[in-house]
Parts: sequence; structure tokens; C-alpha cells
Amino acid sequence: MSRVPHGPSDETARIFALQEEVHQLKEAIVSHAVVDQAIGVVVALGRMAPDQGWQVLKEVSQHTNIRLRNVAELILVWGRTGEMPQEIGAQLEDLLDRYGPTQIPGAPPLE
Repeated sequence: MSRVPHGPSDETARIFALQEEVHQLKEAIVSHAVVDQAIGVVVALGRMAPDQGWQVLKEVSQHTNIRLRNVAELILVWGRTGEMPQEIGAQLEDLLDRYGPTQIPGAPPLE
């Protein structure tokens, strides 16, 4: 069984492809972390379960036609600076009202 020798250009192309894949994976990790942090903000703000926080974040993205990661970034900026685009803030407020606070087991009833 003979092997076809691979030239330097084949190896170089493979290295570039692997570098691109690593770059994409790093981007995905950062994006996932940003979204997770924004879900945490929504969960704390809305006193809701994480799956509801994810749903709120997703719906804000859909209703504003802004990519989910960008919505998440804007929520994190708002957490640090208190500034948020009006459209995002209005959607977030509406959805938090709709999903309402989740009753925490053992906590006194919400009024």
C-alpha cells in the first residue's frame, strides 16, 4: 500500500483550517459566556428560573430583531452602566412582567 506524499501546501492548508476552527471555537465560548451572564442578570432581575431567563432573552432578541449575543451584551452593559437602548429596555420590561417573578420555595408569598 503506497501513500501519496503530502506537500507543504497541503500541510499549510490544514494548519490554516485548524487555526480557523480554533478561532471559531473561542468565539463560541465567549458568546456562550456572555449569554449565560445575561441570563443570570435576567434571572436575578425577574426573580425567575434560569429556563425562563433564557426564554426572556430569546424573545427580546426575536422581538427586536437583534442577535441574541448582542442583546446579551447590551444587558451586561446595562448592568454596569445603567444605560440600555429604549427598544431593548421596553421589551425586557414587558417580558419580565409577563413571566413575572417565580415563587421561591419556602419564601413568603409575593404580594
